[in-house]
Amino acid sequence: MSKNIQLAKFAGFCYGVKRAVETVKMLKAENPNKKIFILGELIHNSQVIKELDDLGVMTVDVLPENETGICVVRSHGASPQVLDEIQKRGFQLVDLTCPDVKKVQQQAIQLAKNGDFVVIVGKAEHPEVIAIKANAEQYTNKIIVASNVAQLDAYAAQIKEHKKVGVVVQTTQRIETLQSILAYLVTISKEIHLVNTICQSTSMRQKEAKELAQTNDLVVVVGSKKSANTTHLAEILKDITKTIHIENDDELDIYSDLLLSSNNIAITAGASTPQNVINNVYKKIEGGQK
Repeated sequence: MSKNIQLAKFAGFCYGVKRAVETVKMLKAENPNKKIFILGELIHNSQVIKELDDLGVMTVDVLPENETGICVVRSHGASPQVLDEIQKRGFQLVDLTCPDVKKVQQQAIQLAKNGDFVVIVGKAEHPEVIAIKANAEQYTNKIIVASNVAQLDAYAAQIKEHKKVGVVVQTTQRIETLQSILAYLVTISKEIHLVNTICQSTSMRQKEAKELAQTNDLVVVVGSKKSANTTHLAEILKDITKTIHIENDDELDIYSDLLLSSNNIAITAGASTPQNVINNVYKKIEGGQK
């Protein structure tokens, strides 16, 4: 029996990622003799990082000593202190923070200025969340990060003492996570100001993937294991149908029996997954039925 393979429309680079990758490539082409550094991985995808490395664009965790050139702030954003340091050290600053992430930073700042106790719904160790928190911390020390109700519960006493609670969300978070945290906050807060900052690309991607999961035996999620939006996709879909999360087509070999036994297969991908990686996965699954 031939397989029915569906490829999600909302799969692969979102506009923020596309903008970041294309801008860095253009910067290198226009400044062949300048050193270009990216502070942290531009996006969470090893293939893209390697491609940029091959072009001579250097990914670094800390600003290099005794160097000059262009320093790129990645799509996840950075703290105000880091932005200041880049310029003080004499680098040409190119800020490629995703516009949607910038909006979250601005909303968190506004809530802090308004005197709200700020709750960031997201993973504390994620670079986007670290930068959002650092921006809000310029105006308040009443700020916490929580990715589930248990983490939030530890701060219940502090939250109860505060009249107003302001909530922003990591752009790639699950709507279900936000809903559960809000449901809990309602029980301990007098006044809640929610700014739902889950980006439209994430919302559409998750919605479409859920629909595909309901009509397919198997969903293949393609993208880095370090990518928050990709791992959230896989988590959501596992509750609906059989789901595998792979980084590239080589990993399909591990799931050969599952692929063989599935007649209806959907493929989706995270916002930092290159199109050629998605295409290779599609071709390998398609080729496997011959």
